[in-house]
Amino acid sequence: MKDFPWHKFYPEAVDKEVDTEAYSSICDFFDESVKKFGDAPAFECMGKSITFHELDRLSAQFGAYLQHELKLSKGARVAIQMPNILQYPVVMFGVLRAGMVVVNTNPLYTPKEMKHQFNDSGADAVVIVANFAHNLEEILSDIHAKHVIVTELGDMLGAVKGTIVNLVVKHVKKMVPAFSIPSAESFKQALAKGSKHVLRPEKVTLADPAYLQYTGGTTGVSKGAELTHGNIVANMQQISAWMRPKLKEREEVMITALPLYHIFALTVNCLCMLKIGAKNVLITNPRDMPGFVKELGKHKFSVFTAVNTLFNGLLNHPEFKNLDFSNLKVAVGGGMAVQKVTAEKWQAVTGTPLAEGYGLTETSPVAVCNPIDGTERLGTIGVPVPNTEVMIADDEGNPLANGERGEILIKGPQVMKGYWNRPDETALVMHGDWFKSGDIGVMDADGFVKIVDRKKEMILVSGFNVYPNEVEDAVASCPGVVEVGVIGMPDEKTTEKVVAYVVKSDENLTDKDVILHCKESLTNYKVPKEIYFTKELPKSNVGKILRRIIKENHIANGGK
Repeated sequence: MKDFPWHKFYPEAVDKEVDTEAYSSICDFFDESVKKFGDAPAFECMGKSITFHELDRLSAQFGAYLQHELKLSKGARVAIQMPNILQYPVVMFGVLRAGMVVVNTNPLYTPKEMKHQFNDSGADAVVIVANFAHNLEEILSDIHAKHVIVTELGDMLGAVKGTIVNLVVKHVKKMVPAFSIPSAESFKQALAKGSKHVLRPEKVTLADPAYLQYTGGTTGVSKGAELTHGNIVANMQQISAWMRPKLKEREEVMITALPLYHIFALTVNCLCMLKIGAKNVLITNPRDMPGFVKELGKHKFSVFTAVNTLFNGLLNHPEFKNLDFSNLKVAVGGGMAVQKVTAEKWQAVTGTPLAEGYGLTETSPVAVCNPIDGTERLGTIGVPVPNTEVMIADDEGNPLANGERGEILIKGPQVMKGYWNRPDETALVMHGDWFKSGDIGVMDADGFVKIVDRKKEMILVSGFNVYPNEVEDAVASCPGVVEVGVIGMPDEKTTEKVVAYVVKSDENLTDKDVILHCKESLTNYKVPKEIYFTKELPKSNVGKILRRIIKENHIANGGK
């Protein structure tokens, strides 16, 4: 596999190898971007923007606060639990510049999930948005962290607008449940105290940890992938090279609807765009589809990343097609499989191809991506990014021939150091230097990889392997279907049967209609035996449909 000439399929402007050690740390790259882009807008949210210089000043204040007021040392873990708001990049870069480690935390976590992540990571401090502080109060006596910083949604929107937003959120929309954490300091207090000190430079190397990114825990207890400065710098360089044919410094406007605490948006949207001086438009609540579409109408956006469900949701909103797409250069889907029907609709509406990429938390995340120069191949995830090897292997880790299905293994400088304090779990996913993705794929003669499905979600029907992605793709193409999730359930005759949960836009659509449609493109054993219509499907924080939850709900409701 190492000698396979996939580089000949790269876009002409993409280097076959890139300097993955071009910066000594993420902080080194950050300093360069501040010097280059200065007063250019770096982030915008709810109509308020901050420049690179402002981000530099504010993050230095927060880093100094951690060092001098909280007395935290290099390597301390700081948990950040907030949605896409301007405070996030300020806090994140403050933590990194102070030589500390970011523990990204989903704001929607339950107290139980928070307790596990904070204790597992050994977080010394928690920075949390007020909307979710009541959950932190519930577990505060059971976690290691003794420092709490609370921010409100409007804290960086200016005195007048910020005050109004905070009042509306708290008293009109009732989005801030009452909480009492007497020891907590406000975000504004932290910045004010930090401004009285000078950030102490810490010697950080590529080998030092930068992030603890917790996996979703779909196969067990959530684990923290330890991503070093070297992992992140390498992937940032790889992605930057991949996008170079289309993107120009100072010219781009990135729409960031995916949460920055997720590895996809963190590396691709936040860091890679910061590197080229792009303006990053943060969408706090993309689930408010009317509000999201209205916000898109205010920007001449050129780069757009999302998961399939978000692309699909936009395409099903009546006003989306009326937006101005004349500046759109690049659209990339990841996090879950991009369905063919979604990609075709996206290009028809926007005039821009939807290029699918692939990666995992453990690979920082991007390992494979379609070219963005017009040579992308619909239905594939593309070819490996620079400095990366991909192998399709059998259960023993032996390479398989092109066209054969097997597990996707990845080797490259973006592969994590390991799971935080879990050498046993790390050993299970590493085959020498190769990371075992747990995904089933196939590589064609040109080196393009196609995802078949998750290894653990494969359905066994009468001895035949059925992959939910393939069935979902068929169901999604049925007129009247908005979303679909496919699971396997026990069956006395066939070992397992295919079950589909469908969200429909056409009330006249029946289960027989869906099954007949599937029979046109799927062999009989792959066709769903049961169709259930539902108003919505369970999704992760980034909008990925959670088959595990679908199955749990199905069983809880008496399904067999």
